[in-house]
Amino acid sequence: MADDYLRRTAITRPIFTDKQKRLLDATINEWQDACNISSRIGWRTGETRKTYLQDLAYDDVREETRLGSQHTILATHQAAAALSGVEEIKDLDEDYETSRPEFTADTVKYDTRTMTLFDDGSVSLSTVDDRIRCDLALPDDEDGYQHLYLEDGDWELTESTLTKRDGDYYLHLGFRKPQPEKQVEQQGDDEDRTVLGVDLGIVNIATTSTAYFASGREPRHRHREFERIRGNLQETGTQSAHRTIQQMSGRESRYVRDVLHQVANDVIEEALTHDCEYIAFENLTHIRERAPPVKEFHQWAHRQLVDLVEYRADAEGLCVEYVDPENTSRRCPECGHTSEGNRVTQAEFECESCGATMNADYVGAKNVGWRYVRRGLQSSRRTGDSQLALKSGTVTPNRGFVPAD
Repeated sequence: MADDYLRRTAITRPIFTDKQKRLLDATINEWQDACNISSRIGWRTGETRKTYLQDLAYDDVREETRLGSQHTILATHQAAAALSGVEEIKDLDEDYETSRPEFTADTVKYDTRTMTLFDDGSVSLSTVDDRIRCDLALPDDEDGYQHLYLEDGDWELTESTLTKRDGDYYLHLGFRKPQPEKQVEQQGDDEDRTVLGVDLGIVNIATTSTAYFASGREPRHRHREFERIRGNLQETGTQSAHRTIQQMSGRESRYVRDVLHQVANDVIEEALTHDCEYIAFENLTHIRERAPPVKEFHQWAHRQLVDLVEYRADAEGLCVEYVDPENTSRRCPECGHTSEGNRVTQAEFECESCGATMNADYVGAKNVGWRYVRRGLQSSRRTGDSQLALKSGTVTPNRGFVPAD
């Protein structure tokens, strides 16, 4: 049965004292034991249903570990889920050799009975001893994506996971809210629908038809510096150099991820501010085909950005669509003249026919959005006008430019 909820995860870093770390390490060890006890019982009895395995394993887990009652229940459910996954594999391939799930990862599950989030940005967690309370290291900028879930009352806290990796602790907070009805499903075929066009580029990571520009200058600079330093370290070839490369790679990935989260938030905000129901991107297959290997970083960034926008759009009831980007950088959005000569430089566009000049990425964004608007005209079911969102209004095939109220 389809899930009636949207589910999201916000990754945070709890700030623990040394004493709290020791308690959590002990809790993680007991959690592993509890899951493995439950797994052995489920494997022996063939039981994969959560509540049934809970009845079978609960007493053994309580006797053999220091976990509290609720964590014991969560551990039996975790084991049941893993056992059920093995059964699904066996159903798909009878010849596939399966083995009993073993739990070795440094993780422990939490739910609303074993964890409490407070409005001051702190969290309380159950351990094998007392509950502990600590602050979460959240972005100073309130636009950080974690704040979207922590401060929005529509999102409900659900099952979460504490993970220890390379000596650091991460709390993956689970949230859910009821699936929103798509805005386009709330409208009839005679309603006007507004499209936000988005161009993905190199100088600007993303540009919208409403004249929002997300500069790619700083990420591009940092990536070049990382590649230069990595090349030097690879020539060194020592274990220390290899560790440094791994640390640098992790820092770069976190930085780029944070940048892309912010850009995705901004694109969604543009769509909501201009009452758009659709967000149109160029088909990413074409990006991969036309970009040389040296642009792999940008291909990856664009893919990540689109995934993030899709993720956020789903929560807002918006639709993300794709169009063929052929000639979107060469077509004049004013007169329709298409020519390679229109693209003067990477950043400049000047129409050879009508003389219109504008930013080249902005031209791409308008043409991407306009192509999706035109596609809507081909549907025999549509009787309303689709329209392209611009900074100062909208433009439709039938009525032309309509200024904002």
